[in-house]
Amino acid sequence: QVQLVESGGGLVQPGGSLRLSCAASGMLFRLYAMAWYRQAPGKQRELVAAITDGGSTSYADSVKGRFTISRDNAKNTVYLQMNTLKPEDTAVYYCNAAWTSKYYWGQGTQVTVSS
Repeated sequence: QVQLVESGGGLVQPGGSLRLSCAASGMLFRLYAMAWYRQAPGKQRELVAAITDGGSTSYADSVKGRFTISRDNAKNTVYLQMNTLKPEDTAVYYCNAAWTSKYYWGQGTQVTVSS
């Protein structure tokens, strides 16, 4: 059974940093493209950052230069380093795994940016 478990969310002041982790199990992690999405209250879920099985990355314009996605295939884990956080980054952050027709979601982790 595939499981994606996010961790690392919390409350941080504007300008601060957080590192999210997503640990995967029950899947051949190295084959999957991984991504982070977020959903703020009253808004649609949006793609934040993605990394292919080969390590190529892409980012939403709103987070370019502030967020970094990475993966460790030996640990079956994908990370999202978030720097210079802004109040508008407040959302539930979800991990996503995709390979051919297989598509999985984690349960989400709350990130709140507030003074």
